[in-house]
Amino acid sequence: TTVIEYVKPSDLKKDMNETFKEKFPHIKLTLSKIRSLKREMRAVSEECGLQPVTIAMAFVYFEKLVLQGRLNKQNRKLVAVACVLLAAKISSDLRKPEVKQLIDKLEERFRINRRELIPLEVSVLVALEMGLYLPESKVMPHYRRLVQQG
Repeated sequence: TTVIEYVKPSDLKKDMNETFKEKFPHIKLTLSKIRSLKREMRAVSEECGLQPVTIAMAFVYFEKLVLQGRLNKQNRKLVAVACVLLAAKISSDLRKPEVKQLIDKLEERFRINRRELIPLEVSVLVALEMGLYLPESKVMPHYRRLVQQG
């Protein structure tokens, strides 16, 4: 027997999202949607051979934008892609063909259009106040989690 009561995953997810909404009423996405986007960001980054530190930087950019309330249902995928692209450009030594390959993969995975991505990349950069170089204290929690999850 067990002393822990069984909770259906759907109920747990609903409770988690409600708690998140109470804590951050200005954020227009659910916590489960944010986590799902981060899983996609990680998967495509790993497919493209990006280092865990690059993925961690993309997560920090993404979370900053989430907390600023800049994401909504319409732009969430584009913003996630822009964060990955900016992190890759700033932390990796990518050449033009590698950047093109990364954009192709991101376009395919997130089903977005590069014509929308490029202008948004500048908007994301402005929203981040051009602060692409991050202190180690912001990146390390994400980096450790990524490395532990393997």
